[in-house]
Amino acid sequence: MVRELTIGEVSERSGVSQSALRFYERQGLISARRTDGNQRRYPAVTLRRVALVQAGKAAGVPLERIRAALDELPTGKTPTKRDWERLSRSWKRELDERIATLQAIRGRLTTCIGCGCLSLRTCALLNPGDEAGSLGVGAHYLRRVSPRG
Repeated sequence: MVRELTIGEVSERSGVSQSALRFYERQGLISARRTDGNQRRYPAVTLRRVALVQAGKAAGVPLERIRAALDELPTGKTPTKRDWERLSRSWKRELDERIATLQAIRGRLTTCIGCGCLSLRTCALLNPGDEAGSLGVGAHYLRRVSPRG
């Protein structure tokens, strides 16, 4: 027989509030069966799934991507270390891009604020002749080293 936990037990053991667990359930990240008295009962494997959700959230992975990753896991089975490695690899590229963008922003932040123009279109220091405009739409300029540097 599968060991089941109440919402209070899952909350206490995972450190996640009961309201967050109900939200995760509505979002399809975890699931519970209902007793005759309409109380939630979660399989024990839910603790591992909640841990995966929390790890993904801490890394800034959107819930829809976390849900898609969890959907690849077999239901009723505890995710393994191998499962986690596979999931985390799928998020690594996105995280690396976000880190590179944030580092570029951090490096240019004081310069942009310091000059006061706040415009990549007219910035003679960091973007002479609107060179960033030739890169197309998006934050490409922030992800790259300046064309001059």
